[in-house]
Amino acid sequence: MFSTHLGRSNGLAAGVSTTQAAAELAEKHPETFVYFCNEVPDKEDAPQVMESWLKRGAVGIGELKFNLPCDAPPMIRIFELANEYQVPVLLHFQYQEYNHGFENFYKTLERFPNVDFIGHAQTWWGNIDANHEQADMYPKGKVTPGGLTDRYLADYPNMYGDLSANSGRNALDRDPEHAAAFLERHQDKLCLGTDCPDTEGDGDGCIGARQINNVKRFSPSKEIQEKILYRNAKRIIRFA
Repeated sequence: MFSTHLGRSNGLAAGVSTTQAAAELAEKHPETFVYFCNEVPDKEDAPQVMESWLKRGAVGIGELKFNLPCDAPPMIRIFELANEYQVPVLLHFQYQEYNHGFENFYKTLERFPNVDFIGHAQTWWGNIDANHEQADMYPKGKVTPGGLTDRYLADYPNMYGDLSANSGRNALDRDPEHAAAFLERHQDKLCLGTDCPDTEGDGDGCIGARQINNVKRFSPSKEIQEKILYRNAKRIIRFA
């Protein structure tokens, strides 16, 4: 399919397994895991496939990581399904690769005010900076507040941020002063994510452990830390 770069980015370009595997794990350990569902959006039966998973117990949609404009008709079909089932949608924004047209995403936020959208990845986190160069996937140095991501979080009640992966970690590490202010400013809109296989579990080689430490280090208070580590996710994701 065009949206998967003709197959190159199947499995979220990371070799991950299918919704079936996630569902089986969650059903085997319901006290520990929940799962989101996914399907290639421009497949004709994508909404029907996702709906079958939502009926089975999926609690969200995503991550949507496809070579399409973020407001393309196939994506809109998926957002309509999320609106019908009142589940959140996780999107991977990456310049010239996935979910193109980040600057236009406000139209989707306004069109679907009752759907909670969760953004992450390189373009999402690069745009905390008002001076971000879009081709720079892992920018360094001081952040100029007021970037597009900052504004989406501030202006739209249905926009949230996922702190996962090296992109989320870099967004905090690059400017500690900004990180503390950013976490305070958006304390009700940010969720811990790791995007980590957890094969190490600790130390500098584990992205998840490093980001958990970042949240603890940069959160201005224990209350804000708890919101970001788990309370916000519990509020927007149906766990039971």
